[in-house]
Amino acid sequence: GSTYSSKVFRVTFLTLAASLTVPLLGVTVLLDCPIDPQPISLKEPPLLKGVLEPNSKLRKAERLWENQLVGPESIVNIGDVLFTGTADGKIIKIEDGEIQTIARIGHGPCGTREDEPTCGRPLGIRVGPNTTLFVADAYYGLYEVNPGTGETKVLVSTKTLIEGQKLSFVNDLTVTRDGRKIYFTDSSSKWQRRDYLFLVMEGTDDGRLLEYDTVTKEVKVLMVGLRFPNGVQLSPAEDFVLVQETTMARIRRYYVSGLMKGGADMFVENMPGLPDNIRLSSSGGYWVAMAAVRPNPGFSLLDFLSEKPWIKRMIFKLLSQETVTKFVPKYSLVVELTETGSYRRSFHDPNGVTVAYVSEAHEHNGYLYLGSFRSPFICRLNLQHV
Repeated sequence: GSTYSSKVFRVTFLTLAASLTVPLLGVTVLLDCPIDPQPISLKEPPLLKGVLEPNSKLRKAERLWENQLVGPESIVNIGDVLFTGTADGKIIKIEDGEIQTIARIGHGPCGTREDEPTCGRPLGIRVGPNTTLFVADAYYGLYEVNPGTGETKVLVSTKTLIEGQKLSFVNDLTVTRDGRKIYFTDSSSKWQRRDYLFLVMEGTDDGRLLEYDTVTKEVKVLMVGLRFPNGVQLSPAEDFVLVQETTMARIRRYYVSGLMKGGADMFVENMPGLPDNIRLSSSGGYWVAMAAVRPNPGFSLLDFLSEKPWIKRMIFKLLSQETVTKFVPKYSLVVELTETGSYRRSFHDPNGVTVAYVSEAHEHNGYLYLGSFRSPFICRLNLQHV
């Protein structure tokens, strides 16, 4: 009798499974998908060994100003005074431990995904000559902010079409020492910052690297066809600009002077994570913060999905970006590159225990200040103690 009952059970189970699957598939077919994903071919992620060997060095960082600010994406200093832009659209100054709002480019209310385009989202921030601040606001464009008076001046507005294409996601910037040229990224002309997950998952390749001349007020497009260009950094000699191409886990190099001027090549390919911002290190190299990691050994969701657009379609028909984000492992990683793009060292926090959602590593006075696109604090790591 037991074979008979197991047969009945199996038939019942399969019938039930089929009766649930068919309508679910039907519904899924009918549902709209917000993205039109393209297959992307990534190489197998590099093995986390040698200088990339996992450690818990980031856990030695201390959290500062916890719950007094949210999403301090990018950090700069003028002397010992820190400046950052936050998720509620503010540009803030931290002096002697005191936090003060100096400017806002957008206006309230802030706090929800719907508010972001009007609230504004200051991302990359840099200090120009005469201690002026240059800020890339994802929704409003490129701005100059006076850190003393808080006065803001628009340099490049997102309302202006650049070579026929709109700026939808102004992300990061880097400035020449004389303040004449600003190189900046627009991550996409289709997706906004609040839809960055759609941008990564769709593999959209409409990102650009642009140049703004503060004297002639002209904007030039230097590179097109980038998949989520993010952080940018001029080399110490100012002969090239490095551009993090987040979706592709790599760094491109664009030459702005010298014999190679106008040419581009690959600086680092197939990185162990998705690079966010890039900043100079005191050793002549570069600090790269990873927005997500591609574990190897281990399972990398991003790599698994990269060549399977149909699975991505199913996921985004059924789940919101917020829900999908919860499946991304909280693993914090910062790497230091040499001037030629090899890995010098890496700092990890495997479950994002102390440091989470790291977006930038800014070195100042023997410390690494870690910005974050979501955390309600800034982390500070003493480089002498790692």
